[in-house]
Order: sequence, then structure tokens, then C-alpha cells
Amino acid sequence: MESPGSSIGPPWQPLAPAGPATELHVERPHSARIYDYWLGGKDNFQADREAGEQAISGGVDLRAAARQNRAFLHRAVRFLTGETGLRQFLDIGTGIPTSPNLHETAQNIAAETRVVYVDNDPIVLAHARALLTGTPEGRTAYLDADVRDPARILTAPALHEVLDLDRPLALSLVALMHFVPDDEEAYRVVGKLVDALPAGSYLAFSHATGDFNPAAATSAERYRATGVPFRLRGHAEIARFFTGLNLIEPGITAVRRWRPDHPEATGDADTTSTFYGGVAYKA
Repeated sequence: MESPGSSIGPPWQPLAPAGPATELHVERPHSARIYDYWLGGKDNFQADREAGEQAISGGVDLRAAARQNRAFLHRAVRFLTGETGLRQFLDIGTGIPTSPNLHETAQNIAAETRVVYVDNDPIVLAHARALLTGTPEGRTAYLDADVRDPARILTAPALHEVLDLDRPLALSLVALMHFVPDDEEAYRVVGKLVDALPAGSYLAFSHATGDFNPAAATSAERYRATGVPFRLRGHAEIARFFTGLNLIEPGITAVRRWRPDHPEATGDADTTSTFYGGVAYKA
């Protein structure tokens, strides 16, 4: 990693103290690396590829689903940066960097945008350097923390060095909360995070579902069999995450139908869809 003040990229600092080297356990499948495999990335190992194929064998094209979800993230960020004028993002559940990253998409529109990434996966920490490059006008940083401990995220002193939590920001929880299978915990976590947002902020959210394709239940079962906690939720369950917020049109929908770049290409059935997504405003 470049040292603070390096001429390569802006000054940055990780938002957590460096700890001992973490064993990546490449012999065991890992959710971030499986997702990277579905996206066609290179940061995965044999165990991840086998687990990814095992989940696909349940009957859902998870490669297409992952691409649809990634495209939703990009469109949501373009909307939030370009149409609402937001210049701050808190992205929790970052995953392995896949260019363009959130900050690249946002800073391409507004170079002064600031982004804090949050994840607790060692594979993501290993890629923090890729996350921590951006425009000189803006700033990007990485916090090693778990979404199930929102207080630690929200009170991290260095977090407040990058983001001003008294001003509107966008909270991104994309393809994350299905890894928190306990309903009470999942709703508590999101509630705590949303409660901390000032008025004028937005939530960008997506979540795996079985509503569009019955085979999703089998794929989810085979995914859990690899050792990854995972929970499909239906439309009503996902809508609860937006409690107290004002949904932006078209509401909670298959991610590929959320403000698509090419509406004419979304006329067929949603059987390839595995994610609901939506963006909402906090009044």
C-alpha cells in the first residue's frame, strides 16, 4: 500500500488499526470469492469455483444474477450522485473490488465525492489498496468492521474524518443482508444504521429472493451447504428494511428493472432474477 502523502492517488488511511496477517483459508469457499467467480473475476480459488457451480446446479443462472445486481449498484450510484447531488457514500459489505467500483462510478460524475467502504472479510482487506484510490478532489477509505455491529461502524473516530454524518449521505447495503439469516438481527442492524442517517439521506439496498424463480430455493440450499449462512426473503420481508423511508420509483423491484439503461431489454420474464432492489429517501 502507498504511504500517506504518496504522489500516487490521494492521501488515505485505513479506518481500523492494522492487525496480524489473516489466513485466507483458500481451501474453503468464501462468499466474496464465490461472487467474484460469478462475475467472471480472477480473485477466486478452486473451492470457490466448485461452490459457485454447486449453487448454480440448483437451477438458477447466478452469473446473470450477479451481473444484474452489479449493474443495479452502478445505476443507483449514478442516480444518487447525478440526480440527487449526494457527495458522500457509506458502502457496507463491499466485497472484492470489481471495476468500476462505487467510488469510481460516483467520482466520474463528481470528483469530490467521498466514500467509506466497510467489510470484515480478509480477502477484501487484502484488496484494500484497489479500494483506496480515487480522485485527488475526493477521498476513499476502508473500515474493517462487521455490519452486525453498527455501533462500531458509526462511532469509529476515523469514519468521521471522511464523512460528515450531519449532512445527507447514501448508505449502500447491496447484496449483503441475506448473509444475516436471523430476521430480528437483520432488521435491527438496518434500523440502527438508517436511524443514524440525517434527513435527506438515501438507502440503496438489494437482497436475494426466491420470488422470481422456484429453483432459487434449491440453489440457496446448495449454497448454504458450502458453509455460507444465507437466507432468501420475499417482497414483504424485504420491504420491512425500508420501513420509515420513501421509496423512489419504481419501488422495490427486480434489480434489472430498477431504472434500466435500456428499458426495451427488460421485457422478458424475470426467471433469471434473484435480487430485489430499491432506493429510498429519508425525509
